[in-house]
Formats: sequence, C-alpha cells, structure tokens
Amino acid sequence: MPEESTSQLAVRVKGVTKAFGSGDTRTVALKGVDFDVRLGELMMVVGQSGCGKTTLLSVVAGTLLFDEGEIEVFGSKLHSMKQGAITEFRKRNIGFIFQQFNLIPTLTVKENVSVPMLIGGMRRREAEKAAAEALARVGLGDKLNARPSMLSGGQQQRVAIARALVHEPRLIICDEPTSALDSETGHKIMDLLHDVARSPERCVIIVTHDNRVFHYADRIAEMEDGRVRRVTAGNHDSNAAVPTQA
Repeated sequence: MPEESTSQLAVRVKGVTKAFGSGDTRTVALKGVDFDVRLGELMMVVGQSGCGKTTLLSVVAGTLLFDEGEIEVFGSKLHSMKQGAITEFRKRNIGFIFQQFNLIPTLTVKENVSVPMLIGGMRRREAEKAAAEALARVGLGDKLNARPSMLSGGQQQRVAIARALVHEPRLIICDEPTSALDSETGHKIMDLLHDVARSPERCVIIVTHDNRVFHYADRIAEMEDGRVRRVTAGNHDSNAAVPTQA
C-alpha cells in the first residue's frame, strides 16, 4: 500500500508475522502484514474466518506479542517496548469493544463502566459520574444500577461500548461491535463510533462481518490468508456494494 506521511498515521504495521504452536502444529496467522490507520479515520478490517483479523487487532493493541516486524501506535514503537510499558501505554490510549461483552456480572452497569477509570486511579465518585455520562451517550442512562443479567444482548453490547469510550482513548479497537444488535441500534452505535473517529487525534478500527455497517468505513482492509491483500476507500452511500463475507 502507498506510504503515508508519519504525521498522518495513528497506526503503522510493517512486515509483521505471528505464528502459534510449533512443529506439526505450527500455524502462521500473520504473514508479513503491512497495514496503517490514519488519524481521524474509521478503518474496517474484513475477511473470512481464520484469515488473521483478530490476531492483527491483538498485536496492534499490544495484547499479543508478534514474532517479526514493526508496529507503531501514535509514534510509540511497540516492537522496542517492554511488556510493562506496553501495558501502561494501552491503559492510557486504547479502548476495546469485544464481541463477548466481558462484563462483570456482580457489578452494576455503572460500576462496570467505571472500571477503566478506577484502574487509572480516578476517585470513585468521579469515575461513576464519567460512567453515567458515557452510558447516556449510548442510550442507557436509565440503566445505571441494573446488573448485566437484567439487560438484553444489545443493551449489554452498549454497556461494553460505553466502557471502551469512558476514558476517552485515542484508539478504539472493536471486534464485531454490532453483531448482537438490531439494525436500528447497530446504526446508532456506528453513528457514535463514526463521530469518535472524526477527532483529528483519534481513530477507530473495526473487525466485522456485518455488511449493514460497511458504508461507515473511511477505508476497508481486506485480509486473506494472513495478509492484507488490498485496502479500498469506503463508500458512505448505504446502498453501495460491499465486500462479500463468509
């Protein structure tokens, strides 16, 4: 793909490889991946199951070590940082939205969303105020004291999204954020993520098979067999053709 000015890039991945296992069980998940994400961009990563999409997100986030290559996120070189420094960088700069929600069942919705702020050292009262504001943004301002088991799957996903956004991270990484949502709620969430991505100091990366939301992408990276095969411009016409997914 064409080289970008480093001042425009939030994420730069160059020649990254990652394998799992050894000997006869060794599987190469990433095969010299080159990939970049610009500031102010919503990037979608698409491809068939097993092509390396989630592995790519994991190495960009620093939650998974890679074998070879270079990764820079907001100018920080993950490939030359120690694990403790990567963890601190991730806490300050990256928010995660998981397909499985990963909510703590014994905590209220407000308490779940407060967790990133408390980990960062914020006082509980301030953290819960920030959590309430984040929940209002995703339409759950009336569910602050509910527990996850009292919510629908779509509502739980919105709690997970509020938790990812509450500490105002510069990079939002999403794994199938709309898969559990009805069409109307999914579009509301994508509108929110699209607005987040518009900040000149932030960006959003989404792995998805949900062709209802492809038109929100600024660019779409298509992965196949452990590589980014091509990157195409997004099309904000909701009736536009989109890549075929498995």
